[in-house]
Amino acid sequence: MWTQTLDTLGSLPLTALVAAVPIIVFLVCMMLFKLTGLKSGVIALVVQVLVALLVFHMPVPAVAGAGLLGLLTALWPIAYIIIMAVWLYRLSVRSGRFEVIRSSIASVSADQRIQVLLIGFAFGAFLEGVAGFGVPIAICAALLVQLGFPPLRAAVLCLVANVAAGAYGAIGVPVLVGAQVTSMDVQDLSRALVLLLQPLTFLVPFLLVWMVDGVRGLRETWLPALVSGAVFCVAQGGLLWFMGPELADLAAGLLAMVSLFALCHVWSPRHVSRAPEAPETAEASHPAGEVIRAWSPFYILTFVILLWSVPAVQNIFTKGALGFTTFKVPMPGLTGQVTTAAGNVVNATWNFSILGATGTAILISVLITFFTTPQLHAKELFEELSGAVKALGPAIVLIAVILVLANIANYSGGSTAMGTALAAAGPIFPLIAPVIGWIGVFLTGSVVNNNTLFAPLQVATAEGIGASPALLVGTNTAGGTTAKVISPQSIAIAAGAVGLNGREAEIMRGSLFYSLGMLAVICVWTFALTFMYV
Repeated sequence: MWTQTLDTLGSLPLTALVAAVPIIVFLVCMMLFKLTGLKSGVIALVVQVLVALLVFHMPVPAVAGAGLLGLLTALWPIAYIIIMAVWLYRLSVRSGRFEVIRSSIASVSADQRIQVLLIGFAFGAFLEGVAGFGVPIAICAALLVQLGFPPLRAAVLCLVANVAAGAYGAIGVPVLVGAQVTSMDVQDLSRALVLLLQPLTFLVPFLLVWMVDGVRGLRETWLPALVSGAVFCVAQGGLLWFMGPELADLAAGLLAMVSLFALCHVWSPRHVSRAPEAPETAEASHPAGEVIRAWSPFYILTFVILLWSVPAVQNIFTKGALGFTTFKVPMPGLTGQVTTAAGNVVNATWNFSILGATGTAILISVLITFFTTPQLHAKELFEELSGAVKALGPAIVLIAVILVLANIANYSGGSTAMGTALAAAGPIFPLIAPVIGWIGVFLTGSVVNNNTLFAPLQVATAEGIGASPALLVGTNTAGGTTAKVISPQSIAIAAGAVGLNGREAEIMRGSLFYSLGMLAVICVWTFALTFMYV
C-alpha cells in the first residue's frame, strides 16, 4: 500500500511548482516551440512520469495503472462519443440534407456574425446540454466551416462560445457531481453559479461578434448579440435559480435560436459580413417539411440522449435486466493499492457500459437517421464511419496521451499538491480559487472530473476562511469552464472536426488570450462576490 505525500520536497509551494512542470512544458512546446499537440503531449507525458516517480515516489505499478485508466477512458466513453457524433454529422452532409440545413440558416441571415450566434452560441449550447463531451465543438465547428468560415476561426469561435454552456453540459452533470462530492444542496450551487457566470455568459455573444468582425461588427450587429445574450441568460439563469441545472443549456439554447429566427424576420444588418473565401449563398427555397427532415438527425439525437439520461432507463443498463452489459474493471496498481493524502483508499475502476453509454445513444440516432434517409445506402454508411475514424484518429491519440498524463498527475498527488498550495493563500484565496478549477479542466478536459478532484478542497478552504462553500465550488466550476477553451482535449476535438490535425498549436495560440481573459474576469468577480455572498 502506497500513500500519497503532498509535500515531498519539504516545501509545499516548491512541490506544487514541480508538479506544475508537465503543464508548463506542454504549453511551452506548443506556444513557444510550435510543436504539434501530439509531440507536445508526449514530451509532457514523459516529464509527468518522471515527476511522479522521482518527486512523488509513486510506485511503477501505480503509474502504469493510472496510465491504463486514462487510456481506456479516452477510448471509452470519450472517443466513442466523438466518433459517433461526427459520424452523424457526416451522414447529414453525405445525404445532401446539410445543403438544406445550410440554406435554412442562410435564409435566416447570410451574415457570418449572426451565423456564429445561431450555430456557435445557441445551437452549440443546445448540443452541450444534450451530450457534452466535445460533441458541440465537433459538430458546430464543422457546420461553420461548411458555411464558409475559415477552419482555424471556426475552431476558436466554437471553443470560446462553449464557455456559455460548459458548466451545465450533458443534462447538468458537472453541477450535479459538484454537489454530490461535497454533500451540498444542488440548488445552492446552481444559484451561486447564476451570480458567478451569468454576467460573463451575457457578454459571450458580443465577444463572438467582435472576434468575427471587430468594432464594426459590434456597431452593426449589437442587436442580435443583445437579444440572444439576454434571452439565453434569462432562460438559463431562471432555470438554474428555480429548478436546477438539468435543462439550463437545452432550454436556453433553444430559446436563443428561436429569438434569433424571430429577430431576423424583422431586422437585418446594414450590410452582410462574409469572409472573402466564403462561398456565395444562393438561398434556395425549401418547403417547411423538407427543412424539418433535414434537421431531423439532431432532433433524433436530442430525443434519444434525453431518453438515455432518464434515471429509470439508466438503471436498466446498470442494475436491471440489461445490467450484464455494464462492467466495472478495477485498475491494477491503483485499486486497493493507493491511499490518498486525505487517508482514503483509492477505488479506481473503468466503467465499460456497452448499452448505457452516451455513445450508444448517438449510435442509435445514427441508425435511425440512416433508416429514415432514403438517399443513403449501406456502403455510404460505413464509408462515413471510416472517414470519421480517419479524421479523428490523431485527435483521439492526443486525447489519450493527455488523459494518461492527467491520471498520473491526479493519482500521484501532484494535482492535489497544486490545489492545496493555492488554497494556502488565506483571505485572498477567492481571488485565485478559479485558477484551481482552470488547472483541473486543463488537465482532465472535463468540468465533471475537475469538480470531482477539487470541489472538496474548495469546501474545506471556504470553511477555513469563512467564505461560502457554494460560492467556491461554483467558482471551481466557472474557472474550469474557461479552461475548456484551451484544454488539449477540446483543442484536439476541434482540430479533428475542421481538418487541422497537427496544427493544434495554432488553435491554442488563437484561444489562449480568451481563456486567460475570461479566467481573470471570473477571478476578480469571485473576489468581489465574497464580500456580498454568505
